[in-house]
Amino acid sequence: MASLNSIATSSRSVSALPFDQVQSEVPTVSLLGLDFADLSLGAVLGWLAARPVNAPFGYVVTPNADHLVRIQRQPGLRPLYADAMLRLLDSRVVARAAKATGLPAPAVVPGSDLTSYLVRQVIEPAEPVTILGMASEAVDALAQRWGLQRVAHYNPPMGFERDSGSMEQAIRFIEDNPARFSFLAVGSPRQCMVAHAVALRGRARGTGLCIGASLLFLSGHELRAPRPVQRAGLEWAWRLAQDPRRLARRYLVDSPAVLRLLRHEARAKRQLQ
Repeated sequence: MASLNSIATSSRSVSALPFDQVQSEVPTVSLLGLDFADLSLGAVLGWLAARPVNAPFGYVVTPNADHLVRIQRQPGLRPLYADAMLRLLDSRVVARAAKATGLPAPAVVPGSDLTSYLVRQVIEPAEPVTILGMASEAVDALAQRWGLQRVAHYNPPMGFERDSGSMEQAIRFIEDNPARFSFLAVGSPRQCMVAHAVALRGRARGTGLCIGASLLFLSGHELRAPRPVQRAGLEWAWRLAQDPRRLARRYLVDSPAVLRLLRHEARAKRQLQ
């Protein structure tokens, strides 16, 4: 992982620009029907830090192989990702596979890395932070470990996305607890469903981050793969070993289908040339 100082330097160089200029200069790479931001982690941090706290609510998604396969199988989910203000590729495996088939690949910015640097470096201890999801004890541990003094937290019930009243409560929680950064940690695609609904209503402000289990690594409730394992593109194998019953189908059955999707896209592009 890059040092905090090097990330800070990159972030400051981007955040020194007016936000409307920063926003217009985000380069993108199209892959599997989504336009991904082609920015380094430091540039993304600067982009987010430059965004005004009172800006209309916009959200960030970090699709991985599992998400990309699910979108292809359930096209109704595509707007949840397409309407995000920033899409970041969270899979070194997908990036390498894309390049192997001759497709361009955006920079990889893992959601867990982004979350870590936001909490450790960008967010001020006294500023409000909103968290949807996670157990109360994990949120308490997170706040204590990283000095977060003003955390608003709500953990919706299981299956809340299928109940209109519970879904409304989750949406209202984001709207009623304004913060520069709101972390949506209720899993995919639920967190994207909430973020999308909040953005469409237009009442909230700030930036929503659909980050899954990322905050659990910072709270100490889950152990992230060592850095060499991450760089090798094997973080999925580490997570599978930690929780095989829950993750076996995702990583061994569903996610590998992304390789077929990439080959199909590469073949279609070659035929058009």
